[in-house]
Amino acid sequence: MSLTKSEKIVLPGGAGLVGQNLIARLKAKGYQHIVVLDKHRANLVVLKQVQPDITVEYADLAEPGEWQRHFHQAAVVVMLQAQIGGNHYEEFVRNNLDSTRLILEAIKANDVPCLVHISSSVVESVADDFYTRTKTEQERMVLESGIRCPILRPTLMFGWFDRKHLGWLSRFMAKVPVFPIPGHGRYMRQPLYVGDFCNVIISCIEKQIAEGIFNISGHEKVDYIDIIREIKKATGARALITRIPYGLFYALLWTWALFDRNPPFTTQQLAALSAKDEFEVIDWPGIFGVPYTPFSRAVDETFNDPTYSNVVLEF
Repeated sequence: MSLTKSEKIVLPGGAGLVGQNLIARLKAKGYQHIVVLDKHRANLVVLKQVQPDITVEYADLAEPGEWQRHFHQAAVVVMLQAQIGGNHYEEFVRNNLDSTRLILEAIKANDVPCLVHISSSVVESVADDFYTRTKTEQERMVLESGIRCPILRPTLMFGWFDRKHLGWLSRFMAKVPVFPIPGHGRYMRQPLYVGDFCNVIISCIEKQIAEGIFNISGHEKVDYIDIIREIKKATGARALITRIPYGLFYALLWTWALFDRNPPFTTQQLAALSAKDEFEVIDWPGIFGVPYTPFSRAVDETFNDPTYSNVVLEF
């Protein structure tokens, strides 16, 4: 299949971090018929304001509904929907598993020729949490569906529209005089610039990559505390970066969760931060023809881009 710029591209879960960045880059390349299905109303409003000429529809993808009609005559589906954080397992099941089952059924029923599945590096993590369990099961569902498609496993992502990761950290840093770091802070991360990742997705579509599992890791290994320092440098924040005991940090997160149903950082995510994961770094720049952006430059682009840096999604 040779994709034309007018054919339909459907993005389930497209109002989040990857979706918003992917849409910006698809439109920059001339793609015209983009459909976003998502149930985050506030972020759908933001998306419609930023990209007024695309089709945006509220949809609970874990329930059958009118949203399934959009798969008719679709040329591409990029499966983006994901429950990343939270304290309730049933939300992960609904948003990572039930939704996937229905989307795969819609793809088969409409003979959609191209699927790109966004998995996660956590499927190879030593962590055991709700996100890891359900993303692992989600990938298994895709593999067993009989639908040939590339499966991309990104590591921690950041970039424009980032509300959960570096974006939230930067906003928190701007509000407080002291920024706490758990323990020694030397938790190695492999952050991936979402702009690079979106270019990999587009390469999958345009190069017609039919199948394969690809670990898309950041090419630089950066300790958590150095990520925080880079954010401070890029944003000009004045907060004092201070290490506090790991146990105290854990207790503060646990207490926070008692008062916030959707906390920005959970005890499970803290455990994942300190899990000592190291993910495979493949030559994805060579495989997909997408050069990687150096971490320091990517952070600067994230927080200082004149068009998108000030667009904030709801947490």
